[in-house]
Amino acid sequence: MPRKRRDWTPWLYLAPALVILFVYLVYPIAGTVYYSFFDKRSETFVGLANYTWALTSKPMLIAIRNNLLWLVFFTVLVVGFGLLLAVLADRVRYESPLKSIIFLPMAISFVGAGVIWKFVYAFRPKGAEQIGLLNAIITALGGEPIGWLVNRSINNFALIVVGIWVWTGFCMVVLSAAYKGIPRELIEAARVDGSNEWQIFRRITLPLMMPTIAVVTTTMVINVLKVFDIVYVMTNGDFGTEVLANRMYKEMFNFRNYGRASAIAVVLLLAIIPVMLINIRRFQEEEALR
Repeated sequence: MPRKRRDWTPWLYLAPALVILFVYLVYPIAGTVYYSFFDKRSETFVGLANYTWALTSKPMLIAIRNNLLWLVFFTVLVVGFGLLLAVLADRVRYESPLKSIIFLPMAISFVGAGVIWKFVYAFRPKGAEQIGLLNAIITALGGEPIGWLVNRSINNFALIVVGIWVWTGFCMVVLSAAYKGIPRELIEAARVDGSNEWQIFRRITLPLMMPTIAVVTTTMVINVLKVFDIVYVMTNGDFGTEVLANRMYKEMFNFRNYGRASAIAVVLLLAIIPVMLINIRRFQEEEALR
């Protein structure tokens, strides 16, 4: 086969995938960036006005604040619980059934999870029959019902709990695989040397699992930056629970302001790109060590 023909052969196989990537990824991104510089009807060029609004307006500042709350509390707790369950589940007799139960929420769509927890958090005034599970328990114990989704001091955390419930199983499964990959000889040797379980976890288990923990953490960060389903289903961003993705949806489909919606999409993309680059660099470093 001539050398020139051999050079083109790989591109012929890659061409369909490259076309799909261009049509469904590159072109939409370029179009979104383009429309972010125009007004709500994409007719008049407004420069950076949409970005100024996206970074300074009150609704967007609330959304950015809430995304930061999700970023910190959701990421730390879901990875922490996943790691804890991965280590503890390895020591119980019925490990597989237990992990299946914990992983089960991942089999439910995020919209379905939002509907389920909306009933769990359901609130009725004091004296009325409570149909929400949590308020039914609270009133049965003599307490007063709580407006979990309307109380601005706790509603964002109530939504974060739903996200943790859904994603903890995923983190547990990935981290459990990393935990089982640790040579048992190291742990046994540490026990022979007199180390307790906490010392073994801190000095052996945790350092050896750090690459996997980093990958899981960055994956959760990417997911939480574009969180939408749970907020949209449970509150639609009302009562101070707005997040960036939900605000983008409102600007696009409720207010028909394509310029602002595109600007929010670009802001989200710019926020996610550094995390993706960190993930890619970590993968490259791990491949270089093999």
